Amino acid sequence: MKCNKLLVVCSMLLISALLQAQQAPPHGGALSQEEIAKSNNPLAELNQISFHDFITMHQRGTTEVSNTMNLRGVMVAGRQIIRATIPFTTLPADNKMGYNSGLGDIQIFDAIRFSKNGASTDLAVGPMIVFPTGSNDYLGTGKWQAGGAFVAIHHIPGGHVLGTLITYQHSFAGQEDRADVSVLAFQPTLTFNIAVGLYARSAGATWTFDFENQRTLIPFGLGVGKVFKANNMMVNVFIEPQLTVYSEGTGQPAYQVFFGMNLQWAKKVK
Repeated sequence: MKCNKLLVVCSMLLISALLQAQQAPPHGGALSQEEIAKSNNPLAELNQISFHDFITMHQRGTTEVSNTMNLRGVMVAGRQIIRATIPFTTLPADNKMGYNSGLGDIQIFDAIRFSKNGASTDLAVGPMIVFPTGSNDYLGTGKWQAGGAFVAIHHIPGGHVLGTLITYQHSFAGQEDRADVSVLAFQPTLTFNIAVGLYARSAGATWTFDFENQRTLIPFGLGVGKVFKANNMMVNVFIEPQLTVYSEGTGQPAYQVFFGMNLQWAKKVK
């Protein structure tokens, strides 16, 4: 099963990163509270490549599992935070015979930070576009979509972070025989710095409101992460089990596990 193979690969990457963090020599330099907070701040001036994986252990209405791996890149250009997400998804087929695996719809948004440097709360807003790149009808919407993103991140003394990411997307073109898209997503973020780069987190559970298909998903996540340095790069690895508090519509996850790795580096100053 492709889903299980991907889970094994991602687990090995996560374990390898954690072992590297534990074996790092002390003279490598301890992370400051500011660096830990910056690593968990989506509006920080850090370029980034991320591997985020959602393993759905139990889907309501079926006993099958599913998997979504998001390959994500973030590029900082002045006050612009440009983020692209490329999903690779494995879903059970409708006939319960095998799986559908492949590329999903690619999403890009450009969040423009308008808060002042050094502000206790970072704010950003900008446009978003979704490309109908799904490999087949099960993995994509078949619709071009446009919308916007709003990000608010508050810095709490001690290296803690509180914030939210809100996006809305609506279809405007694409395959005429496919359903329109109107989706609001709300992702609350809370990270609590513990010690030596270790932190608790509830930062990956996304509340989704699909207005066209009358589907709602409200999960809650609680996990742990570790930030460490690797040469001139910061590495942030984490795992966060998530339980669905409320859902409407078939095929929603009852619970899932979210884990990943962020590779981050500061933009070059000319």
